Amino acid sequence: MRCHVAFTPAEAVAAPLGIVVDLMRATSTIAQALASGYGRVLCCAEIDDALALRRELGDEAITGGEREAQRVDAFDAGASPREFRERRAETLILSTTNGTRSIVAAADACDEVVLGALLNLDAVAAYARDREEDVTVLCAGYKGAFAIDDAYCAGRIVGLVGGDRTDAAIAAELVAERFPTALEGINARTYGPPGLEDDIAFCAQESLLDVVPRFARMVGPAAEIVR
Repeated sequence: MRCHVAFTPAEAVAAPLGIVVDLMRATSTIAQALASGYGRVLCCAEIDDALALRRELGDEAITGGEREAQRVDAFDAGASPREFRERRAETLILSTTNGTRSIVAAADACDEVVLGALLNLDAVAAYARDREEDVTVLCAGYKGAFAIDDAYCAGRIVGLVGGDRTDAAIAAELVAERFPTALEGINARTYGPPGLEDDIAFCAQESLLDVVPRFARMVGPAAEIVR
């Protein structure tokens, strides 16, 4: 078993299993929504695609998402995992700056794709260990560039998965070891808009959810995620 980390979507490499990480906040939010009883999350790269799906699905769905960490005005909700602790519909249609695009990139490169965060850290690591196949942890990053919070989470996953490690996986582990707490690992990244403190604290919780979100199929322009 070999474990690799791609620090940006452009670095994605083929593997039997891909684990997408967008700690702040897409993969955290998706894990929380599925744990709360949403039947699926449809991840769209574009706002217009999300709104079109909302019109098509009607009351079955709600929209959530952000651009530059700010809620999209036309959506029913933002991208905070705290907004999805209670089920409001069967389907969540989500569109974010980085994470939703990374899921589609991983689906193109890997045989199977699941989503990881600190909220489901133990569950996703156990899933990867049980597969006993090569794993690539794919960091969403920020607009195609390295993001230290995703690298921190990737390093935590690598440490629990075990197996042989590539240089990139070792580097991610070293990033994770640099910070005594998850909160410090997340806050090492500089966030633009103020007001994310509660979300950062929420996303820093470890192994709160026993759920492993997985990519099921494409539904038009959207990646369908189920548990």
